[in-house]
Amino acid sequence: SIVLKNNYEQVLFSKQEKNEKYNALENIKKEVFSFVEGYESENTYNKKEAASFIIDTIADELVHSNILNKDIRPDGRKLDELRKISCKAGLLPRTHGSGVFTRGETQALTVVTLGAPGSEQILDSMEENDTKKRYMHHYNFPPFSVGEVRFMRGPGRREIGHGALAERALEPLIPSKETFPYTLRLVSEILESNGSSSMASVCGSTLALMDAGVPIKAPAGGIAMGIIIDTEQKSDHFKTYKILTDIQGLEDHFGDMDFKVAGTKEGITALQMDVKVDGVTVEMLRDVLKQSHKNRMDILGFIEEEIQIPRKEMSPYAPRIIIMEINPEKIRDVIGPGGKVINEIINETGVEIDIEDSGMVYITSVDQVSAEKARQWVENLTREVKIGELFSARITRIMNFGAFAEVLPGQEGLIHISQLAKERVEKVEGIVKVGDIVLVKVIEIDHQGRINLSMKDVLQIEE
Repeated sequence: SIVLKNNYEQVLFSKQEKNEKYNALENIKKEVFSFVEGYESENTYNKKEAASFIIDTIADELVHSNILNKDIRPDGRKLDELRKISCKAGLLPRTHGSGVFTRGETQALTVVTLGAPGSEQILDSMEENDTKKRYMHHYNFPPFSVGEVRFMRGPGRREIGHGALAERALEPLIPSKETFPYTLRLVSEILESNGSSSMASVCGSTLALMDAGVPIKAPAGGIAMGIIIDTEQKSDHFKTYKILTDIQGLEDHFGDMDFKVAGTKEGITALQMDVKVDGVTVEMLRDVLKQSHKNRMDILGFIEEEIQIPRKEMSPYAPRIIIMEINPEKIRDVIGPGGKVINEIINETGVEIDIEDSGMVYITSVDQVSAEKARQWVENLTREVKIGELFSARITRIMNFGAFAEVLPGQEGLIHISQLAKERVEKVEGIVKVGDIVLVKVIEIDHQGRINLSMKDVLQIEE
């Protein structure tokens, strides 16, 4: 037992990398398993499970005693020391934004994709109006990140929970739709993990958002804190405990608390705490928050060394959005019967168009020329003519009393027979025919919104 404890302690507190240390610990376990399998006993319990339990108990005692009594952590760091940190914004050239955050043997790559307002996720609910979500954060934890080989299936409890935590940490910093109308999807891929991957994804997401040119309110950073408590003390409150900064996998497994803190320089945006003891005191929480604040400021310093503010120019591959406001009563003119008009605009220009009931129109396109063409099209459909304006109008109908001409898409006006020419006109067809393009002037809009046009006034202006 003493030999086992000494050997295990020597490996457990060595400065080896994660995989090397785990392999060495597994080798010790295998030796113990081999020994107990050859040990004859009348008990029917599983020898391997019993040996594994004893080894974990010894490891737990070693971690607690070394940290509590000697301030020695498994990787040799000081209690308040961060692992080595590196940041990189804009690593991937074809994405809208990307960022890589590495802390020790934990590495997160986050990719930002900007979409049109209509790409919002609709959340089914019992509410009368379904909730729409314009900012989404997804978290993937592939098996290779921890050196495992297994099936790649859908997101599990871990992925959903960690993604929700990172999303909550960044949500208060996302600009409003009025300021930045894009739909945002962030995906954090954990490339390597040795503790605190959810907080690494918060940091990686901050880098990616700023790289994408998203005007976030402030950079955010996250840190996982731990605590080791002397549970053997017989008192109403725990007296002896040590706060650990930036815990790794072993300290999370054998520690008594995993306390994740994310936020900006101004304050905290998200918290999550897992405890393995009966409870923690207010004093403990105060000390953890105080220490995490210092560590978070250090992490934000590393982030700002890489990128201080969101980029002024977005990626050339990111879509551009033109925002315009129209009269809500004109929405039906843009949509057309059965969506005929709006579909024609989309098919002709290749843009995405989203129209809200308030009259806000969002035109999304990577091609600026196409976006401008669509904007002018919508403007022509919705603008209201004014008295005195000149138009090149197309004759659409001939009547005995005059001709109708289309001045704007879907908007016709009447050129009365008396307004076709300076001289007296006996027959309308003698002056204009269907399909002719003529220059007209708006001379009146009556109380019913009917437009009256004149060709005669234009001729007088030309003279």
